[in-house]
Amino acid sequence: MLRRDFLRGAAITGIAATNLFSFAYADDNSKRSVPTVVSRGSYANSKDVFEKTKRGRVVFLGGSITEMNGHRPIVCEYLQKRFPETEFEFVNAGIASTCSDVGAFRLEEEVLADKPLDLLFVEFAVNDDQDGEAPKEHAIRGMEGIVRHVRKARPNADIQMTFFANEHLIAEHRAGKIATSIAAHTLVAERYDISTSDVAKALQLEIDSGGMTWEEYGGVHPAPRGAKFAADLIVQALEDAWKRDDKPAPHPMPAPVSKRSYSNAGWRGFDNIQTNDGKDARNVKPEEKGFGVYIPEWEKLPGQFRSNFANKPFLCATQPGSEATFEFEGNAVAIYILAGPDAGVVEYSVDGKPFKTFDTHHYFSSGLHYPYAITLDDELEVGKHTATLRLVKRPPNTKGGDALRILQIAVNRDSK
Repeated sequence: MLRRDFLRGAAITGIAATNLFSFAYADDNSKRSVPTVVSRGSYANSKDVFEKTKRGRVVFLGGSITEMNGHRPIVCEYLQKRFPETEFEFVNAGIASTCSDVGAFRLEEEVLADKPLDLLFVEFAVNDDQDGEAPKEHAIRGMEGIVRHVRKARPNADIQMTFFANEHLIAEHRAGKIATSIAAHTLVAERYDISTSDVAKALQLEIDSGGMTWEEYGGVHPAPRGAKFAADLIVQALEDAWKRDDKPAPHPMPAPVSKRSYSNAGWRGFDNIQTNDGKDARNVKPEEKGFGVYIPEWEKLPGQFRSNFANKPFLCATQPGSEATFEFEGNAVAIYILAGPDAGVVEYSVDGKPFKTFDTHHYFSSGLHYPYAITLDDELEVGKHTATLRLVKRPPNTKGGDALRILQIAVNRDSK
């Protein structure tokens, strides 16, 4: 299943009680309430740790809305004031443009990392909508992969989920619909008793009542007023939960929403990747033909480049005909790439199946080396598999070039 398959507008069922504003919409001829803040489950674990140990590790995982200095510093300031004697470690795990699938793939190394986790804030509704155009099942697999992996590895960690806003998400709410990414993520939140803050819905209500314009909010990347607006909803969800007299306890593990969620995902690394010349890719130099592992000379390439990807080795190919084969173990495999103005066309095959073709040039690639994941196959049986990548000549009169730069190979080991 490729992540550019596209569905929009799935309805949500079974939503919990509203804490702030809500509106009614028709779904199967019935009236339902779409809340802006829903308080679910217990958040006693994080509160107990913050109050008793006087220490806390809090991670913010998401795309550029998380990475920027918007709502995140405001929430950090709130927590520090709420628990003034606590020494917090606040981790910014936001990477611009990335979707929930990439979040699931990098969770193990960049969020868990053999460290404690007391409270996780996660948001990918905007990215899954406008960057990945993810179908509902894929958005579920990504978000549930994050949540389920955390629940397994850190069962006492509390999770809060936020749906930020773009114009499409607001328009869907205004039309009485639920956008695909919010619908998918809500199903996960409901299953795992996770509180949610729907900034898109709250902002639609605020705009329609004349309280704020989209421009005053700041657009997709909120201005200070918009960041405060969003942070207030997140704080409301926490305060609602912390008012209850819940007792600390590990969070239960329910049956999964999707049996194919990326709940045991991580990076494979670049060891034992064979080129079509029989070489190990780690031994191929940049000037040689074929796939090689090296740090690209970004300053010589067209397009903007984000510094957080600097000084990292990539599995690269720039000449059509280059081929790489690698083994992996699991039930899903993807490549996490940077696709710039020279992004090429790749063919891929898993376990000897017929090759499929994918044009890696993204609609955001024309002026930027843009990060995203390409799912090669996520319908495999758990076990050992072999994947082959082949760079092919770009068809004439199409955007892009003939380069493929892979930052990581992602594997989901199983979906338990």
